[in-house]
Amino acid sequence: MPLTFLTADRAFDEAADDIALPHHDENRWRRPYRPGPWRVGAAALLLLLASYMLVAAVIVAFAGALSATVTAVVSAAVVIALALRVLRMGVWVSAHGLRQAALLTTRTVPWDRLSRVRTVQQPVKWLGLPRTLQGQALVAVPDGGEPLRPLLTDHNADFLGRPGAFDRAADAVEGWAAHYGR
Repeated sequence: MPLTFLTADRAFDEAADDIALPHHDENRWRRPYRPGPWRVGAAALLLLLASYMLVAAVIVAFAGALSATVTAVVSAAVVIALALRVLRMGVWVSAHGLRQAALLTTRTVPWDRLSRVRTVQQPVKWLGLPRTLQGQALVAVPDGGEPLRPLLTDHNADFLGRPGAFDRAADAVEGWAAHYGR
C-alpha cells in the first residue's frame, strides 16, 4: 500500500544512479557523503555543553556579575563555533578542486595539481586518536609533492562501522577526480 508521505523516499530509491538534479551546481563546494554518527554525536554533545554554559550565563547575569556573564557567553560562543567546525570537517569537492577541512585548517588543491586519487590499505588512525590499526584510506597525491594526509579512512568519525558508506564516498571522490583531473 503506497503511502503519500513516503513519496520522497520512494523517489530517492528509484533514482539509483547518480543523475544530476536540475539545480545541481558543480561549482559549489559539496561533501560527497553524509557526516557519520560519531561526528554528529560529538557536535551534539558540544552543543549540549554550550546550552548548559548559556543557562549558567543567565544565572550569573541574575546574580549581577557582568564580567562573569560576558565570560560565560563568550565561552559558549566558542564551543558553538567548535561544534559547527566539527560538522564541517571532512572532504569537499567541486569543479575547482578538492578541499580538506580539518578542525583548525583547510587545504584546497585544484584538480589539475593532483596526479592521482586512490584507495589504499595502510595503517589508519581510529577516530583520529593516536591508536592505529590496519584499514583503508583514500589518499591524494599532488604533482611533485608529498602526499596529503589521508582524505578519508574507514575508521574515522564519518565511516566507523559503515564500510559501505566509505566505499561509496571513496568512489564519489575518485569519480570527481577522474572527471575533473587530468
